Amino acid sequence: MNEAELEAAGTERAGAGVSERRGAPVGASGSRTRGGSTEGPDEERHQSAVLDEAHLGDIQGAFGTIREHDTGPRKSWKIRLLTLLAIIGPGIIVMVGDNDAGGVATYAQAGQTYGLTLLWTLPLLIPVLVVNQEMVVRLGAVTGVGHARLINERFGKFWGAFSVGDLFILNFLTIVTEFIGVGLALSYFGVTPYASVPIAAVCLVVITATGSFRRWERFMFVFIFANLLVIPLAVFSHPSAGPFFHDMVVPGVHGGFGSSAMLLIIAIVGTTVAPWQLFFQQSNIVDKRITPRYISYERADTVFGSFVTVIGASLLVAVVAAAFVGTHYFGHFTNAGGVALGLSKTVGHGAGAIFSIVLLNASLIGAASVTLSTSYAFGDVFGMRHSLHRGWREAKFFYGAFTAMVVVAAGIVLIPHAPLGLITTGVQALAGVLLPSATVFLLLLCNDREVLGPWVNRPWLNAVAFVIVSILLMMSLVLMATTVFPGIDVRTLSLGMGAALLVSYVVGGYSYRRALHLRPAERPLPRERKENWRMPPLNLLDRPTWSRGRTLAMYALRGYLVLAVLLLLVKTIQLGFH
Repeated sequence: MNEAELEAAGTERAGAGVSERRGAPVGASGSRTRGGSTEGPDEERHQSAVLDEAHLGDIQGAFGTIREHDTGPRKSWKIRLLTLLAIIGPGIIVMVGDNDAGGVATYAQAGQTYGLTLLWTLPLLIPVLVVNQEMVVRLGAVTGVGHARLINERFGKFWGAFSVGDLFILNFLTIVTEFIGVGLALSYFGVTPYASVPIAAVCLVVITATGSFRRWERFMFVFIFANLLVIPLAVFSHPSAGPFFHDMVVPGVHGGFGSSAMLLIIAIVGTTVAPWQLFFQQSNIVDKRITPRYISYERADTVFGSFVTVIGASLLVAVVAAAFVGTHYFGHFTNAGGVALGLSKTVGHGAGAIFSIVLLNASLIGAASVTLSTSYAFGDVFGMRHSLHRGWREAKFFYGAFTAMVVVAAGIVLIPHAPLGLITTGVQALAGVLLPSATVFLLLLCNDREVLGPWVNRPWLNAVAFVIVSILLMMSLVLMATTVFPGIDVRTLSLGMGAALLVSYVVGGYSYRRALHLRPAERPLPRERKENWRMPPLNLLDRPTWSRGRTLAMYALRGYLVLAVLLLLVKTIQLGFH
């Protein structure tokens, strides 16, 4: 890659010395105004919302560099492609990282237990992925701070503890499932988990603590390219194209909708669209130093990653279904290791070996991403240095938290006779149950004009996000109802709740449209000023005030989620005994 070409693509603005570190709208003179006062460029550097100066400077991607002061237009396709190659990373890494060990196991379970009949759930998740992560893209590029810090500063420590506390618990359990995947994958080749898990833990720490963001990102792309092994795996298993495309668009469940099927559907949602993704991508965008000028490129990175993720997940379901339907393995899922052994019997040793390598690769990229997401959040909450641009000596807390989580999670996996498959499914379902609350906080932040200014959500995006949150809540309600009342008709319950949702959409849509008509029209900022708009320092912003209704709704959501998590635990234990 010729980085000089990319660096030469932009020119510095004459006379103004414009820096993309700014914390407010930038005028033509290169100075910033707020409250009637004008601050010059030198003063602006002391008014950044960014706590860690390592988050300021050149964008150093795996495939190119963009200089901090490169503000020139990108008109030719060649320059646009070079810019995209430099920017690409956070979006595709977070998406492929979501097809982690838990994801591979969950998709394999769907194929082994229900054949192709759950494939329809995956294409529906593409808009969910794109909508959620696009909001995160804007938050990261415009604010320059991580998701955990924004929640803490804007909503207070109580709600910060609610959101970030859930993240820490869920992330740690997810990291445990990644090491379960490592142990199962290498067991296929005769390597004991007592050797493979500790070696994987050491490798993860070494890869992460290099002190170079670019080096870390290049390691991640090695894992991403290894994901392409699902293609020869699909060739070996010969899934039928007709049933595959039929079940991609026609909903159905082999054996009918039941509580076990609903648990697995929620697990598919939870493993494909997980709360840790919000925290990881926002912090990774900040760490990569991406600014509003490059939001369109990061959006493309995110959309591309979402399609790669869903296609990979669909192929895994199809591979396992093609191999097991009509055999004695069908309907008898144990864990991902059992799937690899079954593939070796029904398709061939090569297929079992490739599946094990895919599982190992997914476990490593998942562990790297989820653990880093947690370390970023720790740095946000405790105000400590947290950047991959820093080495171990400069960011001891950041890398120490990462290492501690890896070591403890790896140790738990080595406990004998743990129900590994059930733990994995339960953790993915937990992610699905907690996702609505994470999306609610995301929506609140993306409608906060103090935070995003001209980059706040458009009305149609709020409507789409509301539909997503309400459907996720409905699914968890169905799971909760089937746990409390095992004999309930899941299909009838789902149809009834769906009808109630449609009524709420009509009433809510009418009310929302009226409110928009009453809202005064706003003049859009010119493109140049919008691309330079950055969030002011958080201590200068007025904290948002909630109405009594919103406060009660948030407390109700919190209480419901606590109850839903407890019932999910009950359901998982019931399945374990069954």
